Amino acid sequence: MILRAREAHAEVLMIQRAEHPQDPWSGHVAFPGGRKDEADRDVRATAERETREEVGLDLAEHGALLWRMPDVNAVARGRRTGLVIAPLVYELGTEHAHRGDSLVYDPSEVAATMWVSLAFLADERNHSTMNYVHEGKTVVLPCVRLEGGRVLWGLTLQMTSALFDAIE
Repeated sequence: MILRAREAHAEVLMIQRAEHPQDPWSGHVAFPGGRKDEADRDVRATAERETREEVGLDLAEHGALLWRMPDVNAVARGRRTGLVIAPLVYELGTEHAHRGDSLVYDPSEVAATMWVSLAFLADERNHSTMNYVHEGKTVVLPCVRLEGGRVLWGLTLQMTSALFDAIE
């Protein structure tokens, strides 16, 4: 999770994942990140490499690691995947916040990038529900509807809620 201060409000960077038939999170709103490579010395190295590869933002140079959130067991299509997500929270300092304005993303991994106001995400008026069909049954799930018809839900919404819990 990458935070920045812009004009008296804080924002978080989100991506819309590219469409891939084998990806259970294909097209979803997410945070930059990905799987650990053997060459990555730790989860911080993974987060920084993945962010650089996906959106062209060098967190090692322009960001500050604030803290590590609790691990999240990944779930796809209602089932645990065996993957564990280790969310890290970074801040782009005011001297580097503008670097997020012109992100160059890898279209094979990222369909779009967006900075979303934390105030917007925290405002209950922006919270909604969505219907998700799983194994022939419709399940009503919490979500936040973003600009451009994008929907924040699932694991990313869970991590966003945990971020707010940590900030409070």
